[in-house]
Amino acid sequence: MAWIDTVSNADASGPLRQMYEAAERRAGRVFNIVRAMSLNPPVLRASMGIYQAALFGPSELPRALRELLAVVVSRTNGCRY
Repeated sequence: MAWIDTVSNADASGPLRQMYEAAERRAGRVFNIVRAMSLNPPVLRASMGIYQAALFGPSELPRALRELLAVVVSRTNGCRY
């Protein structure tokens, strides 16, 4: 199994800390998909922007269907997050 170095909640500071706090407000904790990008906060910020646009931006698909599609793709790819 691969291992990725990450920044813990306790060690996060500056913009990363702010993104961790936003993740905690959204989901109650910092999921590993967020933590995996913690060594490069600009990449994490860009990834979260894509996520926000895909799930909450204008679309002909209702949000529930977009969430379901994300779950199906993650399941198909063997992701556990």
